[in-house]
Amino acid sequence: MTAARELVHGTCVAFGRRGALLRGGSGSGKSDLALRFLALPGDGVTRPLLVADDQVWVEAGANGALLASPPATLAGKIEVRGIGIVELPFLAEAELALVCDLVDEMDVPRMPPEPWEQAVIAGIAVPAVKLAPFEASAPIKLKIALFLAAPTNPN
Repeated sequence: MTAARELVHGTCVAFGRRGALLRGGSGSGKSDLALRFLALPGDGVTRPLLVADDQVWVEAGANGALLASPPATLAGKIEVRGIGIVELPFLAEAELALVCDLVDEMDVPRMPPEPWEQAVIAGIAVPAVKLAPFEASAPIKLKIALFLAAPTNPN
């Protein structure tokens, strides 16, 4: 049996190997938030990295985890509005631990539901949150949410 694979419109960033998929319409702030997330400091061993911008392959791995990777033609490239397409270091594959839907700040709940909402991608559920991408604190909120998200495979 072939693992489920889905091409998703979005941007994926990772801290270490834990990835977050940023979803939203055109101009919603996916690439902008990704750039600001990539500027966060690392911890000496791990650091923020781009996985994919604009399109992301998401595949169900053999162990039940979701794996995110860039389409070959977009690997290491991100759109920087007003500057153009820029090449950056990237991670070829990350374990997708979080989906982050980008919404207006008025649509971000003060507290997330317990348990967190879930998004189903390639047939597997993953924790999902809502963030306002243009808030100054959005990159650190994304990092915190990425680490609070339940692991996709607890084994």
